[in-house]
Amino acid sequence: MSVYLYRWGKFAFRRKWIVLPVWLLLFVLLGSVGFSLSKPMSNDFSMPELPSARANEILDKHFPGMSEQFEFDAVAGTYVIGAPEGQKLTDPANRAAIDAFIAKLDGLDIVDHDKPLTSPVEMTDAMGCLEAPDPSTCSGAPLNVLNETAPDTVGVLTVPFTIPNVTDVTDADRDAAFDVGAEARNAGLTVELSGSIAMKQEQPSGKSEIIGMGVALIVMVVAFGALVAAVVPIVTAIVGLGAATSLILLGTSVIEVPAFTTFLASMIGIALSIDYALFIVSRYKHELAVQDSPEEAAGTALGTAGSAVVFAGLTVIIALGALGIVGVEFLTFMGLGGAIAAGFAVLTAVTLMPALMGAFGKSLFKPKLPLVAQHDPEDDNSVTLGQRFGRLIGKGPWIALVIAIGALAALAAPAINLNLGLPGEDSMPTTSTIRKAYDLRTEGFGEGSNGVLMVAADLSGVPEGEREAAVGALRDKLESYDGMDYVTEPQWSENKQGVMLNGVPKSGPNNQDTKDLVAEARGAEDELNAQYGMQYGITGTTAIYADVDHVLLSKILPYLAIVAGAAFILLILVFRSILVPLTAALGFLLSMAATFGATVLIFQEGAFGLIEDPQPLVSFMPIMLIGLVFGLAMDYQVFLVTRMREEFVQGKSPKEAMVAGYHHGARVVTAAAIIMISVFGSFIMESDVTAKSFGFALAVGVAIDAFIVRMVIVPALLVIMGKWSWWMPKWLDRILPDIDVEGAKLEQLRAEKVDIEKQPVPVG
Repeated sequence: MSVYLYRWGKFAFRRKWIVLPVWLLLFVLLGSVGFSLSKPMSNDFSMPELPSARANEILDKHFPGMSEQFEFDAVAGTYVIGAPEGQKLTDPANRAAIDAFIAKLDGLDIVDHDKPLTSPVEMTDAMGCLEAPDPSTCSGAPLNVLNETAPDTVGVLTVPFTIPNVTDVTDADRDAAFDVGAEARNAGLTVELSGSIAMKQEQPSGKSEIIGMGVALIVMVVAFGALVAAVVPIVTAIVGLGAATSLILLGTSVIEVPAFTTFLASMIGIALSIDYALFIVSRYKHELAVQDSPEEAAGTALGTAGSAVVFAGLTVIIALGALGIVGVEFLTFMGLGGAIAAGFAVLTAVTLMPALMGAFGKSLFKPKLPLVAQHDPEDDNSVTLGQRFGRLIGKGPWIALVIAIGALAALAAPAINLNLGLPGEDSMPTTSTIRKAYDLRTEGFGEGSNGVLMVAADLSGVPEGEREAAVGALRDKLESYDGMDYVTEPQWSENKQGVMLNGVPKSGPNNQDTKDLVAEARGAEDELNAQYGMQYGITGTTAIYADVDHVLLSKILPYLAIVAGAAFILLILVFRSILVPLTAALGFLLSMAATFGATVLIFQEGAFGLIEDPQPLVSFMPIMLIGLVFGLAMDYQVFLVTRMREEFVQGKSPKEAMVAGYHHGARVVTAAAIIMISVFGSFIMESDVTAKSFGFALAVGVAIDAFIVRMVIVPALLVIMGKWSWWMPKWLDRILPDIDVEGAKLEQLRAEKVDIEKQPVPVG
């Protein structure tokens, strides 16, 4: 591979005015087509064959159309109405304001007029619940008549909309649905809107990318000591990310793509593009000093550093592409989006970068800035900070190993309390109308009212005379659980063979107690079925969240096995060793545990007051984090340890090889890690809580893996294992292809070229 990349690097350097226009044309073409044909992205986190699907089947059988409200792409809206302080919604003026609001709402074109709207006050009155309400019959009232401290102050109104799909909701529809309550608000009422009609798809604001690139620019100025060289990797990052984003947007024209895909692609695209370009430019800077020409320097840089970039990128692409094996559709698309971004990062690094180096030539590192990058880390005669640190590890490898592992173990401890959930209304910004509606409803009805359990029972197998007793037994069983607040009166189907009950838990939809309640309630089915022949299912937001959590957690170990196995084979090819890939994988497990611990501590437990509103971590974070951090961890493993192997192969002792590899690679790996941390960490600035937590977790994961695992634990183990670090069975060495990441074949190619030039020229 090194020879092919060497030849391509020289060609792209020499034919720069062909390569650069081709890239410009591709960039413009992809951008124009992608943005012009793009369609809104989906917030669908559903997956097939969930336990909650049983309830939908029963609903479709006995209550046609009822299951549609539990589909992720269904357009629904719930208005939560609050009375002015010290007043009640049952006061005449407030009743009139609600009636006027409903009349105005009924006039909207997007409201389904086939289903009449009724004031929550009037509906509660019709139930006979305004005077001495009976908890057994009024628990399902749309007015909080059972609230002990402030009854009749909060009401809910669920409104059907005619918009066929969530992706069809426009900003105008969203504004119309919210603004219709303006007169009621002027009358003193609080009117907030929740549901998918109010959910606006969050896209990257652009601030995070700008901050990340700004920090990356400063880091590269320090690393290279020149402004132009620091800017060129930013150019490749913009081109790579722009092309990847355009391709993802183009995909929305034919398939539904999850909305978070663009966040993920932005994180991966910027960080990897800059890192890979940084690695190649650093090697090019060194080769300029030792090669005969800039063209030869570019070819050598691409043949050596470019080979490492290709295989580092492959580990990321494998890790993200393997998400498709998990069998969860939205994870497949998100992984595919990240893999596309990683692919373009590699492509721009090995094709666009040599052409840019050709355009700038030796002026790439001019003018030199004072006080920074005074010593070339590739110069064996200079003593760098990395070399000093490597020597320190070499003197006390066991001490370094124990301290590093102890620190990671302490940081990993909070991960025991990991709680997962899907981003819901409780995770929205506190300033949004959705979150205000959630909080107002919690204040009036309790937090569990935001995560009602819909229980649908099929009584077709129950003798007609026993059906009421069966439903009564089911209701009594549900009410007996400690986590259940109350269960509403059953609603019977027309043929009396189906029944619906709403169970309101005491805790919110993403609370672990609520998920445990769902499991307990489902566990009672066998007993009731044996006694009465009744079958039932549980659905609703909470039940679906619990099902998704269970599915995703069950996929982590198979996914980790697939990714680790594929990467292990790839790293054996790169390092020609058994133990080095093994230590790389074990080190990753340590960094992953510590990353989860730190994220749980900050985002779930709210430690240090850094997060105003602690929430469970998003369900798909663990599996996505494993894929992303594993790929990035292998990047640093390749960048740092390939040079150590190169030094060992050339005759140095294991300890000397480790120190020499540290000397040559520490600055680049440190700069690359800081850039990654800055890019990922900048996403904490986003308003979307999922983006915040992902950015934090990725930044912490990179910091832990790069600075503790790859730069302390792995070098210490290489010294401890000695020559066994590079052991591989001879039979395996013979059958494995020689991919030549270190560029040994380039030296052979040059030697043959020199021999040919030294041969005498025949005289005619």
